Amino acid sequence: MYVLVDCNNFYASCHRLWLPQYRTSPVVVLSNNDGCVIARSNEAKALKIEMGAPYFKIKALVKEKDVIVFSSHYALYGNMSERVMNNLARFSPDVEVYSIDECFLKLEGFAEIESYLFKIRNTIIKNTGIPVSVGYAPTKTLAKLANKLAKKGTGVMMLDTEEKINEAVKNYPVGDVWGIGRQYAAKLISIHIDTAKKFRELPMEWVNKNMSIVGVRLWKELKGESCLHLKTHLNPKKAMCTSRSFGKLVESYSEMEQATASYAARLAMKLRKEKLCTNVITIRLLTNRFITDLEQIYPCITIKLDHPANNTPDLIRAALLGLKKVFVKGYKFQKVEVTATSLIPEAEVQLNMFNPYKTENNEISKVLDNINRYYGKGTVKIASEGLIKKWDMRRNFLTPDYTNSWEDIIKVH
Repeated sequence: MYVLVDCNNFYASCHRLWLPQYRTSPVVVLSNNDGCVIARSNEAKALKIEMGAPYFKIKALVKEKDVIVFSSHYALYGNMSERVMNNLARFSPDVEVYSIDECFLKLEGFAEIESYLFKIRNTIIKNTGIPVSVGYAPTKTLAKLANKLAKKGTGVMMLDTEEKINEAVKNYPVGDVWGIGRQYAAKLISIHIDTAKKFRELPMEWVNKNMSIVGVRLWKELKGESCLHLKTHLNPKKAMCTSRSFGKLVESYSEMEQATASYAARLAMKLRKEKLCTNVITIRLLTNRFITDLEQIYPCITIKLDHPANNTPDLIRAALLGLKKVFVKGYKFQKVEVTATSLIPEAEVQLNMFNPYKTENNEISKVLDNINRYYGKGTVKIASEGLIKKWDMRRNFLTPDYTNSWEDIIKVH
């Protein structure tokens, strides 16, 4: 049997945890640059604030209904997610962290399963402060469905009998079934298959012909036959990218140079954290395609490194070399992307006897990591990153970094 534990309105819940005065207020969280709504509390959903709504379009409603607005804070979310997942790992040896706010567990041979599910939920809420819902079923797809239903009830839903499963799928919208995308949902609804129950009643031959093997797996999962197993080991990453929109349009080369160096440094740090090295760096500049009267251009260049690397100086040097070749004067850029591909584990990097690789930059990066880990991110950085980031993204509603910074830790008097 499978369990899906899902954090309720996770980004909004992370902010409410540290600002409990807003636990009953409508709350929205905005994307990078305070652009669009990416998370909503139940109260904000009741106000018909749509996911993805541009902030400038809902400003009047926000003011009228006293909606609390937060800028996205991914360092905080990552830390809170880690706390939740660490607590969940205590309840089963078989765990799959599906996303930042969702986790599958496999439970076999447990007695009094319902009380155990409530224990999981109550423990997470008590130890982390994050509200969660728990769905229990014989397949991952049904566990996902059960979790959705749990949010509307006690927070725990068990689909452990055929009668309960039949009742759950009877009026469940087919478009909400996990794995059925927008196109398949439209196709099914066009032939009057609008519920999960009706989808289950389709002949397997029709599903296989019209929805391929993926659709057949979902069809079987809804019938209680497990086809999607836990992924307890992460697949190695094939690429890694750092990219954020600027707080203002950038047209000067010096500011673009700072941004590119800063993103390359962040990318190098991410690679070292994953113990990976890159063979190829790609630099891509983007103008703002939503401004129709702005002249558009998307220059891009890919650079092969002389040696697999994950140290900051080498990656910044390669990134700035690429920027120099693709930067075009007279254009206003909204974003720069620095992407690493052809990744390999750093333990598998082979040396070249004809092209000796100097390791000094690796040592420099280790020193940078140690200092920044001890004194705080950004304490020491490469000079080309600059001191003042005029191009940095807008975060007008940013909260303190409660769990990652000693300066922002809550003080009790």
